[in-house]
Amino acid sequence: MLKIQVNKLHTLTGHNDCIYGIVEGPDPRFFYTASGDGMVIEWDLDKPKDGKLIAKVPHSVYALEVDKERNLLFIGHNFEGIHVIDLEKSEEVWSLKMTDQSIFDIKVVGNELYVGTGDGIITIIDIEQRAVKKHIKISKKSVRVFAVDPTKRQLAAGLSDHSIKIFNLADHTPIHNLEAHNNSVFALGYSPTKSVLISGGRDAHLNIWETKNYSLQESIVAHMFAINYLSFREDGNYFVTCSMDKSLKVWDSNNFKLLKVIDKARHAGHATSINKVLWSSYNQQIISVSDDRNVSIWHVEI
Repeated sequence: MLKIQVNKLHTLTGHNDCIYGIVEGPDPRFFYTASGDGMVIEWDLDKPKDGKLIAKVPHSVYALEVDKERNLLFIGHNFEGIHVIDLEKSEEVWSLKMTDQSIFDIKVVGNELYVGTGDGIITIIDIEQRAVKKHIKISKKSVRVFAVDPTKRQLAAGLSDHSIKIFNLADHTPIHNLEAHNNSVFALGYSPTKSVLISGGRDAHLNIWETKNYSLQESIVAHMFAINYLSFREDGNYFVTCSMDKSLKVWDSNNFKLLKVIDKARHAGHATSINKVLWSSYNQQIISVSDDRNVSIWHVEI
């Protein structure tokens, strides 16, 4: 087994409630976090202690997304809609009241914004027109997470009805309906380098799907409790999962073997559920956010 060294570099504080959202900026030196206190904070990986408040909204924020082409940050404001921040000016440039539900995930694809909500609807927004283009009702349960396969132009949606639904991005038609897990699907990611989709959920399993026909290749009991999110390293060789069991786990993308467990006992990790994780493309550090209101930054040497 590879000898992997893990060093905790920073614990960042500033949020007053559980942290639910994280996204890398158009300039990956910066990343953004959002929490139950409605605050969205910008962090600089070169000067990580100096967090900057970008936005404050009345309700909790679960979802953030960045439009790298237009230098915009999209904030999913629960029970309200979308707020859009111009990152160059650090100010809100538009907003859209589009739902009275929780917003669990947002993805930008070209000129379209995909918004997944608690009522089982995917709302497609035209970014240039700043208007709702289409509603697609896909379930009676929540749409929890999206993943985009840019090469095949497909969108995967993980749902609380235990399924994963695959859509054609060209015309939004459904392609596959995967009976994926025994409980809600919270984590989804397409490999950057292989024809693989990985899913994780409340059942604590990781499922490995090949993306030609979306057949299940392997199912792994990966954590003690719910898998909340996953993130690939930029080169596609490794990915990291985070869980309600308070641990991060680093995996080999080639054979799906567990390489490292990062937790409180061994690495002064988080004290409560880890809600999101990001493998930075700026410096290959791992960034995690938790119910303990802290942002942790890890250097992982593989």
